[in-house]
Amino acid sequence: MNLHLQLTVVIATLLGVSHTPNALAAQRPNILFILADDLGWADLASYGSDLHETPHLDRLAGEGMRFTDAYAASPVCTPTRVSILTGKHPARLHMTIWREAALERGNRRLLEPRCLDSLDVEENTVAEHLRSAGYYNMHLGKWHVGRAEAYPQAHGFHRNIGGTLWGAPQTFWHPFNGDAYFRDWRYVPDLEPTGPGDYLTDVLTDKALALMEEQVAARRPFFINLWYHTVHTPIEGKPELVERYRKRIQPDSIRKNPHYAAMVHSMDANVGRLLARIDALGIRENTLVVFASDNGGFNKACKLNKELPVANNTPLRSGKGSCYEGGLRVPMIFRGPGVSRGTCSTPVISCDLFPTFLEAAQVDFPPTDALDGRSLMPLLKDPSSELGRRSLFFHYPHYYPTTSPVSAMRQGSWKLLEYYEDRRIELYDLSRDLGEQSNQASERPALARQLKEELHHWRTQVAALEPASNPGHPSSIKEGK
Repeated sequence: MNLHLQLTVVIATLLGVSHTPNALAAQRPNILFILADDLGWADLASYGSDLHETPHLDRLAGEGMRFTDAYAASPVCTPTRVSILTGKHPARLHMTIWREAALERGNRRLLEPRCLDSLDVEENTVAEHLRSAGYYNMHLGKWHVGRAEAYPQAHGFHRNIGGTLWGAPQTFWHPFNGDAYFRDWRYVPDLEPTGPGDYLTDVLTDKALALMEEQVAARRPFFINLWYHTVHTPIEGKPELVERYRKRIQPDSIRKNPHYAAMVHSMDANVGRLLARIDALGIRENTLVVFASDNGGFNKACKLNKELPVANNTPLRSGKGSCYEGGLRVPMIFRGPGVSRGTCSTPVISCDLFPTFLEAAQVDFPPTDALDGRSLMPLLKDPSSELGRRSLFFHYPHYYPTTSPVSAMRQGSWKLLEYYEDRRIELYDLSRDLGEQSNQASERPALARQLKEELHHWRTQVAALEPASNPGHPSSIKEGK
């Protein structure tokens, strides 16, 4: 931040008017960031879905930049969210699993590492940087980044609507509380007034629209961090939409869950409401709109509709929790000032959002070597540009229904996975084998060895936490360990 802006912020704070915009702040673009929960890479029509109708997100993609090879930093929620807020990899932050499981070690063949369960307040988040530059920051929806002392208010947000320590609501229907789905009693705060029949995705959008109008009237640049709970479990679509999609499903349809399809539909409709209000307020040319998901689709069944997997990530392999493409690759779309129209196939990662937002807002941020993310502004202007980054890395030293502890990396079109239990190496050429079906490790031993060494070097560099042998597990006893 330059000296003039620093003095302005200090003086305004001392006068008790820290929210008052200055001339420089008023010229900065608004930022609307929409994050879906557990939305698979191929769940939008523009990304190849054979069932879901997503006209508003498809239009957004057509009006901006659609990334074909975008990745979440983790195959589960909390780690990806902290990567967005800080620009740092979850492995570097020692936050590689969701909050509730962070302190557990389990009792499987390997003991999972104990992780931090809350984002340290000493971390400088994207919201804090934007706030210092005159932005009014609003978080709505899922937070799941830590206990109460790590809520949005502790990380640079002026307003927090709905953000708590929980990772999902008990229900998407009013009054959004209870203990019917998850074991504990949960609620979503600050949504009043609501009434019977109100749907959580709609209500969060209502709140976002009201806050947007409020900030436009105040002539303040805003950062809206709208993290929808949808399409996470419980899978509860609006009944009329469930029936609509039930009728659309054919015997040869890849995606067959009408409840999930209904949730995707509602999410898209609400994105349409946001885009329409941006146009009506006359702020389209000065508003950066970004859409992404926090990890791949959950490809297991849930309690409410046990007969079907929630999502189908075809043509990608596996799903949430896995370091195969189905767990990591996500949709990512940008539209706004400085953004060209088109598609970009350069591999990018959720850590990149932090420096991208700050550069778009003309806000100084830490040197590149202090972050794991890279600003995507060069690619948004020209998708053929170079980011100057060789590889992407992933680290999930935990168990999940889709995986055992694993690390992975992508370099060019090559993807390597290393599993901790048996030190198995898998190597795939994504340019020829997007579904990761043909392991090339034995055919390309030199490449596999090189990538493995780079992966190990990266884990050491970021001080990644790793699983340990479990001396009490039958496999260890049998092996004499």
